Amino acid sequence: MRLTTKGRYAVTAMLDLAIHARLEPVSLADISERQTISISYLEQLFAKLRKGGLVSSVRGPGGGYQLARHGSEIFVAQIIDAVDELVDATRCAGQGDCQQGMMCLTHDLWTDLSARIHDFLSNISLEELVHRRGVQAVALRQSKALHTEVQDLGLLLM
Repeated sequence: MRLTTKGRYAVTAMLDLAIHARLEPVSLADISERQTISISYLEQLFAKLRKGGLVSSVRGPGGGYQLARHGSEIFVAQIIDAVDELVDATRCAGQGDCQQGMMCLTHDLWTDLSARIHDFLSNISLEELVHRRGVQAVALRQSKALHTEVQDLGLLLM
């Protein structure tokens, strides 16, 4: 199966947003720091996510991004679709030209698999992911690591 970095990063950034934007908007700089995704890449992704109606931006001091609707109403497949990503198990990107310009013997099998994967991801909401024990543990570790880095930087500046 082919899911590029764009799709993975979009889902990761949206999950980070769902975890941290409960009280106030989240800056792309904060997401970048926690998830080690460049800010310029996040800007590209969030432009598409905003256009797709999944996030909204808040301008001014304390601004950033928020989910455009509740996490229970945003599904992983919607995120992937919003950034123009394909969930594709074929070698031909679904074009049917996988064997010297012609459809290969197993093309329909891989096309069906791609559809099932998309259906699977269409049934997983951000809210469900937020409540997974493993996700909570990683989010806590990332927040602690970021807090420690900020404290260390403060000591260096003194």
